[in-house]
Amino acid sequence: MSAAPQRVLYIDDDEGLRRLVSRALSRRGYEVTLAASGDEGLARAREGEFDVIALDHYMPGLSGFDTLTALLERPGAPPIVYVTGSEETRIAVQALKAGAADYVVKVVGEGFFDLLDSAFAQALEQVRLRRQTAEAEEALRASNQRLQALLREVNHRVANSLQLVSAFVQLQAAALDDEAARAALRETQRRIEAIGQVHRRLYTSDDVQTVDMAAYLAALLHELEETGVGAAGVRRLRLSADPIRLNTDRAVSLGVIVNELITNACKYAYATDEDGEVRVFLARDGDQALRLTVEDDGRGLTAGLAAQGTGLGARVIAAMADSLGARLEYDAAHRGVRASLTAPL
Repeated sequence: MSAAPQRVLYIDDDEGLRRLVSRALSRRGYEVTLAASGDEGLARAREGEFDVIALDHYMPGLSGFDTLTALLERPGAPPIVYVTGSEETRIAVQALKAGAADYVVKVVGEGFFDLLDSAFAQALEQVRLRRQTAEAEEALRASNQRLQALLREVNHRVANSLQLVSAFVQLQAAALDDEAARAALRETQRRIEAIGQVHRRLYTSDDVQTVDMAAYLAALLHELEETGVGAAGVRRLRLSADPIRLNTDRAVSLGVIVNELITNACKYAYATDEDGEVRVFLARDGDQALRLTVEDDGRGLTAGLAAQGTGLGARVIAAMADSLGARLEYDAAHRGVRASLTAPL
């Protein structure tokens, strides 16, 4: 099945040239409509659909530039080829800046029709490429939306599964008589909650690939307060965080580190009857790094080391810091414990 002919509107006040253009372009397979002035050209453009328009510069009444401007103001305007004289390069450049797709210099003979044909072909190819690009961009946007919806669903399911695991651990802890075993399971439950909180942030956010660390840490500290932080002498958890976003893996690692450091402070920093505080700071360290600090004003690192039990928390912190490519340091001059971690963004 042959393709439909391309529809051309040719606007020129020269009647003889219009007839020649109509015959020449018709032989080349175009469907040609003629207009003798800018006003008539605008009327023809309103009445029919055209694939390309050729427009002469010099015309009585509405000038070529004014006609060009009016044509381009119409929604879905086709490409326009501007026709100028042989010594009018400046006019041609102005037409291109105004929005013309191309220009053709009037010459005597078949060469002019060949130039028109070539300019039409190039203008139509540009339209085709722009349309293909727009369609590809739209398809990409649709694909991204589907992927984001899928990622939200995955994160939702992961968060629900982790919540279920956390509930099982809590039930297991409640069934035990050994206080040390119950404490170990409660710590495991907090680690699971720290990871689950990341996935909850992802499926409730517009960004399904990165986590807002300020909001995440605020929710994490709130959960730790809700699980009985005050019983160990820590009455307050305070947070100061810059607006930093991290991908899922790095957010999980940082969240687990914060959980472990706060848990250690709750265990060892203060006596049960003290009015203690643990502070968490997250800030940019230059353009390429972040700095996390968790500090208390308690008994200090030496006392903490004597009561660390199995040392699992320290090993977890070390593993998470290694996954971040981070450096963890303790400030020996601080009154209590101040742990600072510097990691690349």
